[in-house]
Amino acid sequence: MAKYETVKVERHGPVAVVTLNRPDKLNSFDGALRRELLPAVREVNDDDTVRVVVLTGEGRAFSAGADLQDMPEDRTSFRVEDQLNGEYKPILMEIYEAPKPWISAINGACAGIGSAFGMVCDLTVMADNAYLYQAFAAISLVPDGGATWHLVRTLGRKRAYEVIVTGEKLSAEKCLDWGLCNRVVPADTLLQDTLSWAEEVAGKAPLSLRYAKQAINAAIEESVGDTISNEAKLQHICITSDDAQEGVVAFMEKRAPVWQGR
Repeated sequence: MAKYETVKVERHGPVAVVTLNRPDKLNSFDGALRRELLPAVREVNDDDTVRVVVLTGEGRAFSAGADLQDMPEDRTSFRVEDQLNGEYKPILMEIYEAPKPWISAINGACAGIGSAFGMVCDLTVMADNAYLYQAFAAISLVPDGGATWHLVRTLGRKRAYEVIVTGEKLSAEKCLDWGLCNRVVPADTLLQDTLSWAEEVAGKAPLSLRYAKQAINAAIEESVGDTISNEAKLQHICITSDDAQEGVVAFMEKRAPVWQGR
């Protein structure tokens, strides 16, 4: 397991926890965090013993967004497109396209580019004192990291635009009501409750978790007809697997199945 300065990676049986670890800066993203997070995400994605990953932040916040103090002094040659496409995008897509579910455990502020990391995960648990915040309009910027994609598909065009232009701090309860998170739990038991849920999810068939995620991500973009065909291909993979046979045998024998992920 690699050593990181700004990221922590821990394993709890089949569940890995990846923690943004700049608590003194509210886990805002600087160059070091951007560089270290990608190999950390790849490490747990490539580990077949890990079936579910939890992403959270150390200390009082999930992430306050980009560290504005990390901006180059000479901005005449700075191209933010290169940073977003070259550094942030690979990490976000590694989570989005991961063959296993990711659960964001959001504590405190989840703002700016940090909100993109909270929303890109497949499931989200929020502490009761946490909030999502699109802070961009206050500093004459626009949401990035795919935040607009997640917001418009979850909230619809008008409400997504409202959230962006007003800069409202969306409480955990409102996020739950609007579909931006799955569960709200007490702040002091956030990680414990998220780990319990993650362990429950990790007990499900790995191929089912993988291909259901793949099907849902594709269905967001595809027609009904294409979705039916895509589901059929994925179902063929699942139904011909060793795990599907194990599931049938375990059901007949009235025991818990032993999944192999193949």
